[in-house]
Amino acid sequence: MTASFDGALAPDLSRVEGPADGDGVALPAKSFDLRALPASFHDDPYRTYRALRETEPVKRLPDGQGVFLTRHADCLAVYKDTRLFTSSKTDEFRPKFGATPLYEHHTTSLVFNDAPLHTRVRKIIAGALTPRAIAAMEDGLRALVGELVDRLREKAANGRQVDLIEDFASAIPVEIIGNLLAVPHAERGPLRDWSLAILGALEPVLTGEQLARGNAAVTEFTAYLTGLVGERRQNPGDPATDVLTRLILGETGGETLSASELLQNCIFILNAGHETTTNMIGNALVLLCEWPQERARLIADPSLMRTAVEEVLRFESSNQLGNRAASEDCEIGETPIPAGTSITLCIGAANRDPQAFADPDRFDVGRQPNRHLAFGMGPHQCAGMNLARLEGRIALEMFLAAFPDYRLAGAPVRGGRVRFRGYQSIPAELTPQTAR
Repeated sequence: MTASFDGALAPDLSRVEGPADGDGVALPAKSFDLRALPASFHDDPYRTYRALRETEPVKRLPDGQGVFLTRHADCLAVYKDTRLFTSSKTDEFRPKFGATPLYEHHTTSLVFNDAPLHTRVRKIIAGALTPRAIAAMEDGLRALVGELVDRLREKAANGRQVDLIEDFASAIPVEIIGNLLAVPHAERGPLRDWSLAILGALEPVLTGEQLARGNAAVTEFTAYLTGLVGERRQNPGDPATDVLTRLILGETGGETLSASELLQNCIFILNAGHETTTNMIGNALVLLCEWPQERARLIADPSLMRTAVEEVLRFESSNQLGNRAASEDCEIGETPIPAGTSITLCIGAANRDPQAFADPDRFDVGRQPNRHLAFGMGPHQCAGMNLARLEGRIALEMFLAAFPDYRLAGAPVRGGRVRFRGYQSIPAELTPQTAR
């Protein structure tokens, strides 16, 4: 039996360059290889994504890497069909990681599993992230962002340059996720580095050093969580707000998680909520410098904050790539896909597809509708997406109110990753007059 997801026919071109929205140059679509990308690709991947979308939207990657999808309709269809396309990465990760802590983590966590594990864990996590629970977090989030703004204001008053990642964007999700897991404040120091090392191991190409760092991070994080879980079993928190307590107890009358499932999904919660939210806030602050008219529009009309956050998620998706594998022979856009084929869904390309978005290379803080795929779609759609939206909205609202005239103090430094798009550093200047 063959299933088909048809997309628009592509013109017969081998290379297309996008609009002047960056300094990058499109790579030839015919030779595109996720494992052999030049450093310049990270500055502006969208020209290359456009070339692929217009010429080879279902791109067969070399050396058995599978296919690479760049059309919104194709990615959406794959996300929604859990019968034809599996999220399990066991077969792909076994040769990549071997019998290592990274393999155990990435094949046990929520994101790379199908039902029944995915269903059990997601239900438990979602119970602590209800609309009511998220709304109850707003006051604490505002207090946290207010403290960070005050620290930035103090730096500005002393004439010091700030880093909008280190001093602002990265501090917000670490505290929020730390609160969800009830990690003591004094013990949150290593969380960000552990997360960066573990997620870094998901890149298409890895060095021995990256693998070693990732495995060490899983080992260290697991050891820490083992102690935290033991303490929480003795002194349970409120399962309505404490995700770790919920994971330990499981659902009333339902199954509980095994020891490994519990630990690995705690790690996943930090990873899922940390880097992507850091990237979202950092990307937003840079975009508002690159599009000054949209920044002025947002400052003049703060009611646009919700749509502005959605547009940041579309225009510079924090997570650029998703993955599935074909469970049986099928077709995507008239291209035959044999069972077992790895499928990379390019979220960054889909979110710039002119078939889904008018004038897609324009950053528009008031864009509506905005059916982006930044949080995925279907049963695996991000369980914490509304918490991330709240973090982005509050962070931008309070930062812009305090520093409407902030400016970059040099070129922001990209994180240098293909899967996760964000900045390692954003040097900025906040003048004393602005910060007053």
